[in-house]
Order: sequence, then structure tokens, then C-alpha cells
Amino acid sequence: MVNSLEADARTLTFSVGSELLGMEASLVQEITPLPRLARMPHAPEALMGVAQVSGVIVPVLSVASLLGREQSPVHRMIVTEMDGPVGLAVTGVSQIVSEDHSASVTRIDIASLVAAAVPERRARRVSSPIIAASRQTGHLHAETITLVTLVASGQDFALPLASIEEVLRLPSEIARIPLADVATIGSVAWRCAVLPLLSLSALLRLPVAPITLRSRVVVVRIGTHRVGLVVDAMRTIESVPERDVDAVPQVLNRTGGEARIQAICRLDEGTRLLSVLSPDYLVDEDITMRLLQGDTGGKGEMTGDIDRQDERFLLFTISGECFGMPIEAVQEVALLPTRLTSLPKAPAFVQGVMNVRGEAIPVIDQARRFNGISFAGAKPRVIVVRIGELTAGFIVDAVSQVVRPPADALRPAPDLGGGGARVFDRVFTLDGQDKLVLIVSPQELLDRAERDVLVALGTKNKAAEGKP
Repeated sequence: MVNSLEADARTLTFSVGSELLGMEASLVQEITPLPRLARMPHAPEALMGVAQVSGVIVPVLSVASLLGREQSPVHRMIVTEMDGPVGLAVTGVSQIVSEDHSASVTRIDIASLVAAAVPERRARRVSSPIIAASRQTGHLHAETITLVTLVASGQDFALPLASIEEVLRLPSEIARIPLADVATIGSVAWRCAVLPLLSLSALLRLPVAPITLRSRVVVVRIGTHRVGLVVDAMRTIESVPERDVDAVPQVLNRTGGEARIQAICRLDEGTRLLSVLSPDYLVDEDITMRLLQGDTGGKGEMTGDIDRQDERFLLFTISGECFGMPIEAVQEVALLPTRLTSLPKAPAFVQGVMNVRGEAIPVIDQARRFNGISFAGAKPRVIVVRIGELTAGFIVDAVSQVVRPPADALRPAPDLGGGGARVFDRVFTLDGQDKLVLIVSPQELLDRAERDVLVALGTKNKAAEGKP
């Protein structure tokens, strides 16, 4: 792999630890400080992660690992071309020298090193499968993809919303499976069936964090079965434009591990990268077979089919009360920005305006509209709701989970009076709990919010003009 310097080309010299090395200068496209990286699970050992460079997703490889050296501090990245751009992480970059000044430099064959580290080539993916899936479901806008962001081993990942059945709190009673591997946690009762629980961190070969009150179970369909993926926390719901979704870089299409990542999204104007997981490739066949042979109550399968007519609801809390909203109406869930643009002459419950994907939307303190008390959550969230041409953000104390109650569990909400259409149209009880969940009608929520704003503004204008 390491060759003596050929005297017919200029050489870029760089350091790996205290060692001075070189590479053919004509291969260098760019030299940058080491950017922020998103780590890829099941990747080759030398792959440190992926980064965005000039709007392109670039895999970043450790030159120390490629050479079999001990890891050393890395501060710079050399971008080169190799079936697409590749970033080489090094300690520092020195200079470009000519043949007259390069006798003491050892030049390395980067192409051979990368080929040896990730030798198996596979067909290039031309586009992300989640784009096609999003178009088939017709959810939200044709040019957006809805993702649920999750935390595993302290890192953010995402799953397509269409692949998620529910997001639940971790049950207190778990049936452990004897002699199970590290990824298998056990099984729980779920919808008159047995749901196997797997650690997402372990499936991704990442350190497994202790289970906490924030831990959640993400129920996903894998093939014809359903499993519960235990994650550290549920983060947000993101509606991502298709233009910000990229296929996995080709240099990663050489091993089987990257199949677990079906796309990479660029968020926050490209400053943050998010790996989108592929549910069908998360679980190895041997784990699947062991689960099928385990304690499933004699059914011989993970779980049976569920009525696909059941609706999914996003649960949120306001002043300690639990509410739900049909997931189809939710455009995204975001943290409340530290600063909102004020809206002159707006009523008190309108906190201001925030930018969502280039659109300015009003942000409404829903707690104040419901009971006259402002939001009290330590980390309030904004649920962005869109119905037709109407869009607004509603501040809530917290967002907890996504549930799919049985259709027969939904009941009409009691008539709350008020002389108009009701904001709450149905109610149900959470499984195993006495807590009632009021279901918000998104259309009525938006219509009434719009009317309240207009009435409040009209009242203020009349007062300013001295009219009765």
C-alpha cells in the first residue's frame, strides 16, 4: 500500500499523528476543517461518518485506520474523487511540493487503501425508496417526506412515518427470553398478541444506554410481522422536502451494513445530517428466526395482522392533560424557537410567527386558548398542523407518543357547548390506564383559531377607533 515517491507528479503532504505522508496532488478537490459528522452504523471500520460538503453528502474515512495505524487526533479533511467525493480525515495538511522537494515524503495509494477497506461493490442506488413510498401514500405534499426522529445511543436517527404503527411508553412488565442475544430484550402483550422487543442501539451495533422514563417502543412492520424497537427517546416529527433527501454515497455501497440506512436527509439548511433507517433490513434473519421460535403464545409468529382501518394519533399534553390529534394532519413537530417574530396587534395567545420550510406561520399558545394558562413545559413543542391552505403552529407542553387505538375504543366526545362546532370530536382510554384522551378535530382547531384571532384583532381595532 505504501510506495516510494514517483518523481513525475506533485505531492500534497499531510500528517497522521506525527507521521508525514503524501498523496498525488492532482487527486485533491478540496481541503477543509473536519466538518460535523453523522455516524453510520454497520459501516466499515475506517468510516468515521458522513458530512455535507458544498451540498453533497461525503463519506469521511480515517487515513490512520486505512493504514492500520493507531487513531490520532484529526483536524482536517482532504476531499478526493473516488466513485464520487470521499473525505480523508488527517491530523493536518502541510503543503504541495514538487519532485525536487519530495524525496523524504512517503506517498500512499489512496484508491487501493479505500478499495481494500471496503472491497465489495454493489449496484448504485439511484434514489431513495422513501421518496417513492411517500408519493404512494399521498401524505401531506407530494414533494415532502414525513419522518419520525428517534434517539439511539445518544444519536439521532429517523424512520419513515408510514412504517410506524405506534410509539408507546415502555411497559413495566416484560417477558424476558432465556439465552437471548444482546439485541433481544423480551416480549410484551400488545393488542391481544405478543410483541417482541429489540434494542435499536444493539441492532445498529452501538452502545446500549440504560432504559429510562424517556425510553419508547416504536412498533414497526418488518415483512409480514411487527416488532417493537426500544429507543432512548422519541424526538420530533420532521416534514422533509424531497430535494433534501439523498441516496447513500456510493462508496458505502460495498458492504451489507449500509442497507440499514436507506437515505440521508439534510436538515436545518444543510447544517445537520440525519440517517433514515430501513425497517426491513434492521433485523438479521437469524434473530427473526429465533423470535419466531420463541414464546409467542403458541401462535408461531410475531404478531398477526391488524385492521389497517385503525387511525393513528399523536398524543400531547397541555397543563397535565392528555390530548390526541390525527397524525395525518400533523406536518411536523419542532422545539419552540427561543425567539419568535412578534405579530403587531395580535391577541395574547398568539406568541408570534416562526419560519417553517420557508413559510411564516402563526404560533398559538394552545394552553392559553384552552384554559387561560400559558404553556408550562420545560421544553415546549410546536405541533405544525396543516389542513388545505390553513397552517398554524400550536404550542404544547410535551409530545409523548403515537398510538393506534382499536376502532371500537373511540367514542364520541360529550357536547362541550359553546354554540359552535366542537374542537374535540372523540375520546378514548389509553390501554391499561384510566387516562382519557380527547381527540382534537384539526379542521375545527384551525378554523376556531383563525376566528379567535380575527375576533380579537377586530375588538382591538374597534377599541382603538373608539367604537362600541
